[in-house]
Amino acid sequence: MTGIYAENSEGIFKKSVLEAASYASRISNGGVLAVCIGQPKDGEADKLAQYGVSKLIVVDGIPAFDSQAYTAEITKIFSANQVQHIVLANTYEGKTLAPRISVAMNASLATNVVDFPDTSNGFRIRRGVFSGKGFAIVELNKTNKVIAITPNSTELKQNPVTISIEHSQAAAHQINTEITATSKAAGKIPLTEAEVVVSAGRGMKGPENWKMVEELAELLGAATACSKPVADMDWRPHNEHVGQTGITIKPNLYIAIGISGAIQHLAGVSSSKVIVVINKDPEAPFFKAADYGIVGDAFDVLPQLIEAARASKN
Repeated sequence: MTGIYAENSEGIFKKSVLEAASYASRISNGGVLAVCIGQPKDGEADKLAQYGVSKLIVVDGIPAFDSQAYTAEITKIFSANQVQHIVLANTYEGKTLAPRISVAMNASLATNVVDFPDTSNGFRIRRGVFSGKGFAIVELNKTNKVIAITPNSTELKQNPVTISIEHSQAAAHQINTEITATSKAAGKIPLTEAEVVVSAGRGMKGPENWKMVEELAELLGAATACSKPVADMDWRPHNEHVGQTGITIKPNLYIAIGISGAIQHLAGVSSSKVIVVINKDPEAPFFKAADYGIVGDAFDVLPQLIEAARASKN
């Protein structure tokens, strides 16, 4: 049996979880078991069933994310169900849990996975390395295997099945997590899961001009991002910073506005399927990496793009 960790984001299973389910279904010789912490919203389990998950076990009794408690419960359930292949999304939670699960289950580990395994001679798998600039083929030799897949790197393929749901009460773990109130922008798309990203840099001249970027992103159903200098100057929050020292993303479309394209920035976005660059400097390095480029002032180009995007919705 193959298992997945179904990250529960305020009761919702996001696209990255469905990708993990689809991936697990395609490599499984039996059914797919999903484990999530906390009760999902009504109808969410049916989303997993569309991608091959035949059983969902919901763990109750852990009030906040705690890596030790999560690992203990996840590995207890997977071991009891003789799960040997474990798939999870390479999100913030996934990056924290994957190595812990692999140690607890004496498993081989592959992170940043971007393809399905080659089992013709062993169990070889391709993963991104050097901030997405290259790939490495690694062989997982142990019976148990933990695979953390990069969001947007594999195709979603439906495999509808009937799903059963069980509940498991967590053991009394020592929870050391301090729960604090946080605010989230309603409906905001996480950068690592976004298929379209609209990003901007110092060419926007100040935070007061970001309304145009946000408007274009909203019309395109995109996430917003920024370059490191913009985050350092507090024009935008640091969780929007993409690049070598920020978040590495792999959207289908990356639109860069007023960003020169330093190598540190490119390291975090070079795996994008299509890159569109808007810059008034025709010598900007980003144009060398672009699939499409517009040489022009952002304050002239953006209003036209917004109008075109708005017209396409009518």
